[in-house]
Amino acid sequence: MTEQLPAAALGRAAALLRGGELVAFPTETVYGLGADARQGRAVAAIFDAKGRPHFNPLICHFLDAATAFAEVLPDGRALALAERFWPGPLTLVLPRRATSRVDLLAGAGLDTLAVRVPAHPLALALLGEVGSPVAAPSANRSGGVSPTTAAHVLDGLGGRIAAVLDGGPCAVGVESTVLDLTGPGAVLLRPGGVPAEAIEALIGPVGRPLPLAAAAATRTLRSPGMLLSHYAPGLPVRLEATSVAATEALLAFGPEPLPGAGALWNLSPAGDLAEAAARLFSGLRALDAEGTRLGLTGIAAVPVPRDGLGAAINDRLERAAAPRPG
Repeated sequence: MTEQLPAAALGRAAALLRGGELVAFPTETVYGLGADARQGRAVAAIFDAKGRPHFNPLICHFLDAATAFAEVLPDGRALALAERFWPGPLTLVLPRRATSRVDLLAGAGLDTLAVRVPAHPLALALLGEVGSPVAAPSANRSGGVSPTTAAHVLDGLGGRIAAVLDGGPCAVGVESTVLDLTGPGAVLLRPGGVPAEAIEALIGPVGRPLPLAAAAATRTLRSPGMLLSHYAPGLPVRLEATSVAATEALLAFGPEPLPGAGALWNLSPAGDLAEAAARLFSGLRALDAEGTRLGLTGIAAVPVPRDGLGAAINDRLERAAAPRPG
């Protein structure tokens, strides 16, 4: 049985992690499924609990930049980005130090590690109490909708993990931006909570990776969250909807939702991208549950602007709508 721990039970959560157990915890982006990154058996348990392909690497969370850079080799770009955006929703993929004690499985056997310092006070307190890096992908079954509350975690992983530390709803609501700094040119592997424009304002132009399908097919994924079909509800998702049928649920954005849907979730009636990002995964979950209950055929998602946080929102919607594996 999975324990649901209040914030005051921080010590219990840390003790479970040090003992090799899995504990979900809140960050400013989504809830992460944590394991002591230096314990191989614990890291392997993440893959088992999530049903996650072993070639998809994990993000390692650290208390501060100094402890993160003790495991990886930062360059001037990494130092500048950490100074500006950490703690915060930015993950940096950097060369792994030869002396790193992070288990190889956390990096999927690559010569790189994905590292970040979360901005959530409870996450930072937990990392300080554990005294070790914590590997933590999103706390959901692999390919499913990411969790932004403790209840979401229990919906997907209840009975499969030791505990969830309840810190309330996550503020950002989409995962961290992932930036590959292992080559001469920075590459945006995943849009997220830090807009690409803000990164480019600091370090210059940022490139784009291989198409997701090609990366997945060749197993050259350099980052978490790069599988093509990801963040997917049970019902199929239809993008760029300009009309909606009574047999569909509607994921709306803006003050005038399309009429006629069988169920409705408005990401932001005010058309605010920050509000939409924070409500995205809750909306997909709510429409999936309501649509399934009502016997609806799918979820129609209206267009969302692509600037700023809109890039991350559209990325998640495109993955939710992608063909399912198998």
